[in-house]
Amino acid sequence: MATYRKFVFVCTGSDCKRNGCKSFLKEVKNLVKMDSHKGKYKIVKTKCMDFCKSGPIAVYNNEVIKNGSIEELRGKF
Repeated sequence: MATYRKFVFVCTGSDCKRNGCKSFLKEVKNLVKMDSHKGKYKIVKTKCMDFCKSGPIAVYNNEVIKNGSIEELRGKF
């Protein structure tokens, strides 16, 4: 089993699904698969994180990334 150093939690609750979490999750997966990030991150799909009005949501390094901002997440890597 591979060793991961960092976790990225992505909400897949019903409100986030309505706000486009599937496309956001796809973008996060593409970001993690890049050569410079390969094998360093693990994506964890979660249920509701109680940020329903500002979804889709990701949590990385104890920071909440709201509104599916892949640019903000990319800046944290």
